[in-house]
Amino acid sequence: MSQQPIRTVAVVGAGLVGLGWAIVFARAGLEVSIFDSQPDTRRDALQRIKNSLTDMNHHGLVDDVEIITKRIRISGSLEDAVGAADYIQESVLERTDVKTAVCEQISKAMRSDAICGSSTSGIPASQFTADLSKRDRFLVVHPVNPPHLIPLVELVAAPWTDQAIIPIVREEMKRIGQSPIVINAEVDGFVLNRLQGALLNEAWALFEDGVASLADIDAAVSHGLGRRWSFMGPFETIDLNAPGGIADYARRLAPLYHSIAASRVAKPWPNDVISRAEGERREVLSRENLVDRSAWRDQRLMALTAALSEIDHGAHSDRDNT
Repeated sequence: MSQQPIRTVAVVGAGLVGLGWAIVFARAGLEVSIFDSQPDTRRDALQRIKNSLTDMNHHGLVDDVEIITKRIRISGSLEDAVGAADYIQESVLERTDVKTAVCEQISKAMRSDAICGSSTSGIPASQFTADLSKRDRFLVVHPVNPPHLIPLVELVAAPWTDQAIIPIVREEMKRIGQSPIVINAEVDGFVLNRLQGALLNEAWALFEDGVASLADIDAAVSHGLGRRWSFMGPFETIDLNAPGGIADYARRLAPLYHSIAASRVAKPWPNDVISRAEGERREVLSRENLVDRSAWRDQRLMALTAALSEIDHGAHSDRDNT
């Protein structure tokens, strides 16, 4: 495609991530076609979107639910959804064989000037786009779940991706309200899941060693680290945590963090520890209530997003008035 703004989008895969993407695009005023290979999933998609938009409306995150919903249509075939789209967001099952097959279909159906982003959480695009006829138009465009409530998007090119489309996708993601970052190498897990993985590995190790309970480890993040991390990242955090900034912090605490890292040897999460963790979690939350708790999470994310938006708006207003 040319560097004209994206106007029409196809979303392939109508799971949680795909429907979240549909909301992101439609909320920004774009026309969206959705395709999923499962008829039941296609049938329920619009109602699920409308339910999410209604909740967002209650938190002041969207204005008119009906107008946004009318920008979304369900397609009966992948070819119908993809054929006229400026941009395609592939959001199918996180398996290389599935993505390879679906992206082959997309490549055959899409325009030669269109772009296709994959929502894969950690599979490099080179593993499922190598043999595509339009492989230079594919890249990873990985959101955080749910994408309509958490704006981060990771952009990761394959070795053969046309480099000219990276800045186009980055600007378009900004235009529709997301927060894109560019990953300069095809590392497994990209950036977000590598950071999350480091924290998870340490959390599992602390739990395995009996240092703290599952609930207390969670509290260390939700009531501690997460409070700062909800509005600034690790480098800004440490820059503000020492009188002389980031270099001062490094001088003071780098030896401690090195000794912590040296004390750990990476290993798979043991099955017996996973079973113990499952037991502790199910005492707190039954498996039957997982869906309700996920809905609670989304409500909290909506409230947090609304609060942060209000804070950011106030900060911009204060700067404008100085």
